[in-house]
Amino acid sequence: MTTTADAALVPYDDAVAAFDPVLGLEVHVELGTASKMFCGCSTAFGARPNSQVCPVCLGLPGSLPVVNATAVESAVRIGLALHCDIAQWCRFARKNYFYPDMPKNFQTSQYDEPICTDGYLDVEVDGETYRVEVERAHMEEDTGKSLHVGGATGRIHGADHSLVDYNRAGIPLIEIVTKPITGTGAKAPQVARAYVAALRDVLLSLGVSEARMELGQLRCDVNLSLRPSPDAPLGTRSETKNVNSLRSVERAVRYEVSRHAALLQAGRAVVQETRHFHEADGTTSPGRSKEQAEDYRYFPEPDLVPVAPSREWVEQLRATLPEPPAQRRRRLQGEWGVSDHDMQSMLNAGAVDLVEATVAAGADAASARKWWMGELARRANEDGVDLGALPIGPADVARVVALVDEGALNDKLARQVIDGVLAGEGRPDDVVAGRGLAVVSDDGALLAAVDEALAANPSVADKVRAGNAKAAGPIIGAVMKATGGQADAARVRELVLQRLA
Repeated sequence: MTTTADAALVPYDDAVAAFDPVLGLEVHVELGTASKMFCGCSTAFGARPNSQVCPVCLGLPGSLPVVNATAVESAVRIGLALHCDIAQWCRFARKNYFYPDMPKNFQTSQYDEPICTDGYLDVEVDGETYRVEVERAHMEEDTGKSLHVGGATGRIHGADHSLVDYNRAGIPLIEIVTKPITGTGAKAPQVARAYVAALRDVLLSLGVSEARMELGQLRCDVNLSLRPSPDAPLGTRSETKNVNSLRSVERAVRYEVSRHAALLQAGRAVVQETRHFHEADGTTSPGRSKEQAEDYRYFPEPDLVPVAPSREWVEQLRATLPEPPAQRRRRLQGEWGVSDHDMQSMLNAGAVDLVEATVAAGADAASARKWWMGELARRANEDGVDLGALPIGPADVARVVALVDEGALNDKLARQVIDGVLAGEGRPDDVVAGRGLAVVSDDGALLAAVDEALAANPSVADKVRAGNAKAAGPIIGAVMKATGGQADAARVRELVLQRLA
């Protein structure tokens, strides 16, 4: 096998100047079903190891699988969203190989008769659209999970012993495989990242998976090869397995381009192999030589009947598809009047759905975006959680916006209300009442504070009387301090100028 030490890496820009990169992306999606693909075991995450297993998912003799109907429905909806043809008849196959975390010594998958074929997904990079063609999307089951104990890296090499948790074995997966992605040139890493991001958006919009890469619910195998020119035959590919973040997808492509180029320029052959990606430094290392399809000895699964989605059912499912995510973002961007940069920032922060729901709850788009992308994004970053995981919802934010618009709160008080909601003190109105945060709007109380501030700052008062209205700042600040920040600053300014007129 090759190693990263076989040849010095070629700088990325030099590599893409000398070679044409070709991508292939295989994305495994863990479906959000309540039970496994072929049995009734729970799919809940985080259960005690080996507590969600049965004879079927353990592959015990005499056990018989039954196909999960919701998984089939999810597969069809994914295929429709990716513009695929939906098979009128398809079946499962056994993919035979040994691995410790696969209890049956074969994986029930689909081989030559997948449920979805010939689709595409358009992605945009730097204002240019790339069409990524989808070869197939097929149903299969996940394996278990190995835990290697005692080593420094968490891998089997150097470990004292290994443990296997079969809770994940049998969880429904959809594997989405692209055709060779050509014509990306130097933007190959960005196109790979954009495709996985766009695919994740589609899955989330369909509600078929949470698609959380950090939990392994969406994993990408990155295939990469180089050729001398766009009209040359495809080169030998490597497959970097189980890349689990968008950033890592981009880094894996970039590294493999440089590594392949180094080998080819040194006159060495690229070995067709699987590789591991290392988050710490963005490198890859050899895994195992890559099998061909015949090595798996596929044959039709004898214990499962074929799946034959009727055309009427497929069309009924087509009618349930949501607005495509990219189309929806363009519509919302126009409705909200935000720039491309602002829309991308909201997308990156996971705020688009939250802002939309806040607007639907009655807030204006500018205010909704201000609070989610400002104070709440800051709090999410401090707490190390996703924006949507904060214990405050769009209805709460819309109510805070309404209270500000009504003059019952100013921005400073609104931030305190948000603090209270996040602290579990109730809804915004509960926090306002509990903390006594309403704006002081009684002119009598404000005039008393204004008079006190004027008496304490006679030189400032003289400047204002002389026509310098901008000099009123210290007076307004003193009143705000005296009222604990609960005065309406604009009203205080009006009263100060009236007193000194």
